[in-house]
Amino acid sequence: MSLHNEAKKEDIEKIVIMPGDPLRAKYIAENFLTDAKLVNTIRGMYAYTGMYKDKKVTVMAHGMGMASMGIYAYELYKFYDVDCIIRVGSCGAYKDELKLLDTLLVEKVYTESNFAYSYNNENVKEIYATSEINDLIENVAKKNNLEYKKTNIFCTDGFDPYITDLQKLLDRLPKDITASEMESFALFYISKMLNKKAACLLTVVDSLYDKKNLSAEERQTSLNNMITLALETARKM
Repeated sequence: MSLHNEAKKEDIEKIVIMPGDPLRAKYIAENFLTDAKLVNTIRGMYAYTGMYKDKKVTVMAHGMGMASMGIYAYELYKFYDVDCIIRVGSCGAYKDELKLLDTLLVEKVYTESNFAYSYNNENVKEIYATSEINDLIENVAKKNNLEYKKTNIFCTDGFDPYITDLQKLLDRLPKDITASEMESFALFYISKMLNKKAACLLTVVDSLYDKKNLSAEERQTSLNNMITLALETARKM
């Protein structure tokens, strides 16, 4: 057990799929896994371990923001000997080339946060996913006819709709940034710091260029495509 996880070490698998929302972890366990066992409830951050087809995996929530992700990723890697974490989350699009409900595979993350400086006394603002895991995700996507777009994103400390002047933020970002979310930099940095593996899949649910209100069914179907890609990748590891 760790400070924020009551699971026994043997209850957590080497491959962990991580959504932000605890209820999404519950949804994945109930709709994609068989014989799923709830192994953590501390702070409501649900973790389940069960079978996806022929592969045993753990699905655990990580909460919102880099601080929360940093805690759970660190403990999984350090105290539970997890080898790889694949984040499955949502994001907002900054470029018109990304459409609502697109599945994104993150290659590089940029941040303005001092997360790396706080954790490890390094002034790091840019970090990459584990290339071998991204390569595997791409191969799995092609074999299963699952569409995706590979891209670079911004990991922010603030929720876009609440930022005082979003345009000023956009103007100072690197030009290759296409979308934003709030956790992946912490995941990638912790994985590098501990010599582990990490990847991030996202679904576009908001866009600066398309104000359509997505239905619950549209969101669920698109998220299911992303979840399936993550789980099918886990089967190959």
